[in-house]
Amino acid sequence: MKNSTSRSIYISAAHKSSGKTIVSLGLSRILSNLNQDIQTFKKGPDYIDMGWLSLASKKSSYNLDFNTQTKKEINNFYDQKKSTINIIEGNKGLYDGISVSGIDDNAAMSMLLNAPVILVIDTEGITRGIAPLLQGYINFEKKCNIKGVILNKVKTERHENKLINAVKEYTNLEILGSIRKSKDLEISERHLGLIPVNEKKIANKKIEQISRIINDSIDQKKFNKIGINFKKNKLSKKDVKKANFLTNKKKLKLGVFYDKSFGFYYPDDIENFEKYGAEIIQINSIKNKKLPKVDALFIGGGFPETNAPVIKKNKNLMKNVKDFIESGKPCYAECGGLMYLSESINYDNKKHKMVGVIPGNIIMDKKPVGRGYVKLKINKNHLWGMKNNSSISAHEFHHARLLLNKNSKNYAYNITRGFGINGISDGFQYKNLLANFSHLRHTKNCPWIKYFINFIEESKND
Repeated sequence: MKNSTSRSIYISAAHKSSGKTIVSLGLSRILSNLNQDIQTFKKGPDYIDMGWLSLASKKSSYNLDFNTQTKKEINNFYDQKKSTINIIEGNKGLYDGISVSGIDDNAAMSMLLNAPVILVIDTEGITRGIAPLLQGYINFEKKCNIKGVILNKVKTERHENKLINAVKEYTNLEILGSIRKSKDLEISERHLGLIPVNEKKIANKKIEQISRIINDSIDQKKFNKIGINFKKNKLSKKDVKKANFLTNKKKLKLGVFYDKSFGFYYPDDIENFEKYGAEIIQINSIKNKKLPKVDALFIGGGFPETNAPVIKKNKNLMKNVKDFIESGKPCYAECGGLMYLSESINYDNKKHKMVGVIPGNIIMDKKPVGRGYVKLKINKNHLWGMKNNSSISAHEFHHARLLLNKNSKNYAYNITRGFGINGISDGFQYKNLLANFSHLRHTKNCPWIKYFINFIEESKND
């Protein structure tokens, strides 16, 4: 439902690693601490930034993605999820996308959502040169509403003055903030990737540190001009939106692995499982000593390799999972989940025994094996009965290679873009297990949750 008082800002940059994430995290936590009604979004198929945004804003964050959603779907989804204040974090640079025409870049997303853009500029090594850079971004796509700029990695007061003078002299952009270069603001790939946000103590400490610095670095009065209010609200009981649950007298119990090794799930996918009548039972691969009574399993992506020495000690749970799959119970696994179900994970020159239901071993490479958008063509033998020969969009990001002990012909998908399991196929199938490196998202073009739920129902009735 549209909110007439809703205000949105789109955090973008000239290029990646400019500071979009620290600004988005900082603003989200500041506004959340002020009890503001905020909602965060992330452009693209990103689990990690989205997870951190969820933690910073203290509520679920959602992805907006041209690859898996149509423009109409994005608009409808955004209208459904947005709050009074909405922070959308872009990916890469403002005009970066796959299409040379710009139909899928950040500028296109900001225009689609009518969200003014705030450019975060990495100012390291530049002074007056910021002016032609900004002029280029302003004039490249004049329909894109660039509202202001935040200067990042500013070295000294003298450096700051030169930048401010250049911006004021050659552009009409508001300078919404100036952030000094600081080691406290550095979020390494290790922070973002290998410290999952479900390790909340570490992540929360980092977010609070970032929010204090961002709070001291922004001009709140100028933010107020574009509708972002930094006044503290009194806590009140908010109206709880009733979910449109489908009637299901005998609710399915879906076991979802969620812990520091497995956490890559789209929040809206989990919500859709519940709408289709599933009860989510969370399973911890380290703490749960036995598998709870469930009708099916969903093991998502994450970093099982970094926690493999601890995971492998929970032998009883792994045996339960293997027995569950061998007995013909439905299981769906993505990326990290596939790795967990293999015979072993070879990481950091050590071999760690895993569940062993997939007859092969995982080798971890230093460089990504599969990275980016994926196009999958559905095979006629797809376990869930998804439409043969239709094409679906997904994404992958894995350093893992699956070396099967014997050749398999039982794959759910042919790869037309991406790598998957072997560069040709993805979706390893065994009994009622489907495991792929590709991450699916439930959309109109790929209603995978509906198919999986129906498959579970049919398996129960067999």
